[in-house]
Amino acid sequence: MMTQWAFINGEYMPKENATVSVYDHGLLYGDGIFEGIRAYDGVVFKLREHLVRLYDSAKAILIDIPYSLEELQEIILTILRKNELETSYIRLVVTRGKGDLGLNPFTCQTPQVIVLAEQLAMFPKELYERGIDIVSVATRRNRPDILSPTVKSLNYLNNILIKIEAHNAGVSEALTLNTEGYVAEGSGENVFLVKNGNLLTPPSYIGALEGITRAAVIDIAQSFGYTVRQEPFTRHDVYTADEVFLTGTAAEIVPVVKVDGRVIGDGTPGYHTHRLLQAFRLAAKRDGAEIYPESREVEAGV
Repeated sequence: MMTQWAFINGEYMPKENATVSVYDHGLLYGDGIFEGIRAYDGVVFKLREHLVRLYDSAKAILIDIPYSLEELQEIILTILRKNELETSYIRLVVTRGKGDLGLNPFTCQTPQVIVLAEQLAMFPKELYERGIDIVSVATRRNRPDILSPTVKSLNYLNNILIKIEAHNAGVSEALTLNTEGYVAEGSGENVFLVKNGNLLTPPSYIGALEGITRAAVIDIAQSFGYTVRQEPFTRHDVYTADEVFLTGTAAEIVPVVKVDGRVIGDGTPGYHTHRLLQAFRLAAKRDGAEIYPESREVEAGV
């Protein structure tokens, strides 16, 4: 069996040797940030955008990543090459590093950078053809004035509690509201509505992550001539929408056909959702960093 490689503590090492200290504040306090990134057929989709968001998150919580953006990009591409991956899921984690048992983050000397990459477990084709049912849950999204959704932090207990509620209700995903009752996200995905041919998605200031896939979908939709509005909306707007879909790195664009027992549209994935999904999948294979740029040059006859 081929060795699976990881990057940790400045070294490339076999996966089974990639461990962290029990004194790492990422483990003790969830003190750190991360990105989930996806590669398609030799292209790491929106890699630079993911890294820019990572460095913005790091700056916001005073973590000084010990690599430049360009160096970290090359580390990610190297891991993919060492693991001989063209289509994969990449997890990039930066923790505060090893400290003591106290809360004080300034006892941590060196941030720890971890890069993992594995073969992507594809979502079932039927999920996109039939759509999914979701329910709204009691757990509310963290208020953005307490924990900013623009920081993709390791503090994911809020999301996990939401996922637990969805599971206990017998569905795979949830609709999460903020403390004012406006729709914020799924358990870890952005939410879009289609109404009268226009798209609506929650703005980040009510508790929605500024998702990379979300931004790509907005760009694609606008290029097709859709009007896209980022404004608050309620469950009533969800129930009466023509189409509903969720977006995320792993899920891409997932159609939602029922919410809290209310059938959305005619109960099947809609035309606009399907159109955007097909366009997104085409864009994902060309919009990013190439893992093996020399092979593209050969194909192009360079």
